Order: sequence, then C-alpha cells, then structure tokens
Amino acid sequence: MPTLLVPLTALSLWLAPPARPTADTSGQTTTIHSNKVYHVVIDKSDYELTLYEEGEWIVKYPIVFGSRDQGDKLMEGDRRTPEGTFRITQKRQHPKWGCFLLLDYPNGESISRFTARKKAGLIPGNARIGGGIGIHGTRPHEEYAVDSYINWTEGCISLKYSEVFELFELLPIGTVVEIRP
Repeated sequence: MPTLLVPLTALSLWLAPPARPTADTSGQTTTIHSNKVYHVVIDKSDYELTLYEEGEWIVKYPIVFGSRDQGDKLMEGDRRTPEGTFRITQKRQHPKWGCFLLLDYPNGESISRFTARKKAGLIPGNARIGGGIGIHGTRPHEEYAVDSYINWTEGCISLKYSEVFELFELLPIGTVVEIRP
C-alpha cells in the first residue's frame, strides 16, 4: 500500500486541536498543541531554524536575520537578532510577510544583559532595548533573500514566504524559541 504524503500545513490543520496550557514539572506553564510540545531552535551561525516535536527533530528551514553581525542584540536599531530563550506571545497575519509570530523580547534575561551593558558603558546611556522581534516570512517575490543569505530584517528571523505558513499553523502561543549564537 503506498504511503500518503500530506503537506505539514494540511496535516496540522487536520490533526491539531486548539492549543491548551498545561503545567510542566517545573511549575511553569507550557503550551501544547495536538497533545505535543514543540520547541524551536534558531542557530544564527548556521542560518537554520529547527523544529522539534516532543524532543524529536521534525524539520529545518533556512533563515536570515537583520545584520551580518551575528552578535547578540545590544540595543534598538542595531539590526541584530537577540539571543536567549523566548516564547511566542502572539500570532497574526501580516500584509507584507504572510505571518508574524511575535516573541517576548525583551524578557527578563534580555533586560538584565541590556542593563549590565549600559552600566559597563558598552552601549550609550540613552539607548533603548527595542522590541517587536519575531519570526516572519519574506515578501512573496523575495524568497531569494533566504537562498542568498541576504540579511534584511530589523532583527527578526525571516523564513521564505512560502514556508512561514507551516510554522504559523503548527506552533501555538507559548512555544519556546531558543536563539543560539
């Protein structure tokens, strides 16, 4: 009997019930989708977004960022992508990029690093931390930016327009997103 291949988006729409919160053993709230926990790892040095389900690798996507400088985000306007552990806090359709998955940047970890860098004089005293960092697509006819590793965002993570819809449909609010150097 032949194996039926179903695109990830169609499968997730067919199988996935609404996301629901549950408590994990550490007492923190974790959001699960289709009774499974998803985790996203963004590897800045390899330009890859890896999706895990229940700790098992599912898929990798090529991605780009804002700046060729792969260092941690220092302040608003530097076009760098922050590093650390974040959560998806909002999902919405976007008129230019298809979908937008907002991350909880800045979070406590980011604010602590920002404050320490300010005190150490590594960034100007009047610098602001910024916000609005998320995962989104390219413009529909600019997917070549990902294929060519053209960093173009203001610090967000960008997938191809045609691929961001899969993540948008599958990942619930609360999903952990780890951004590594």
